[in-house]
Amino acid sequence: MKKIELEIVALSHSITQTHSYAVVLGEINGLRRLPIVIGGFEAQAIAVALERMQPSRPLTHDLMKNFMNAFNVELMEIVINDLQEGIFYSKLVCVSEHDTVEIDSRTSDALALAVRFGCPIFTYDNILESAGILMDDNNKSKKSEVLVEDTSAGPREDMSKMTLEELQHLLTEVLEHEDYLRAIAIRDEINKRK
Repeated sequence: MKKIELEIVALSHSITQTHSYAVVLGEINGLRRLPIVIGGFEAQAIAVALERMQPSRPLTHDLMKNFMNAFNVELMEIVINDLQEGIFYSKLVCVSEHDTVEIDSRTSDALALAVRFGCPIFTYDNILESAGILMDDNNKSKKSEVLVEDTSAGPREDMSKMTLEELQHLLTEVLEHEDYLRAIAIRDEINKRK
């Protein structure tokens, strides 16, 4: 089967499931999108890596990358290789000096590692056909943008009504609690005003 390369085009709160997020993968040089529902911790791990944030302590996926690097194991690619009853299955293709090994992985964890290693993401046509969404030419952008929506602010605070000083204070507070998804949204609001 021919592999199709994908890239992360969006990361946002899941409309269909509460307390979940959706990562949207887009076909490179194509119009199909593959939405995958993931948990909050995995969404945070992906967002932190996409935004190149440096947490005060390594997250689980950073630890995994450090462990692999310490033993000279390189993540060459991830492959979303199966879809059963709405659940995506993936594998990590890892290479060491003497061997190539494929390791089963949850898709969300595989994506979090792919972002950290900068390795390609692949799937197969049958998966895109069964779970993908076809975008029209008008919705296709030249360059993909990653969108991280602030979903946790909700009624607690309306950032558009806050002063820059209040936003800076809130940013410091959420970083202390290691809530990186909210931190990204707050940082974006601060940058928008500057």
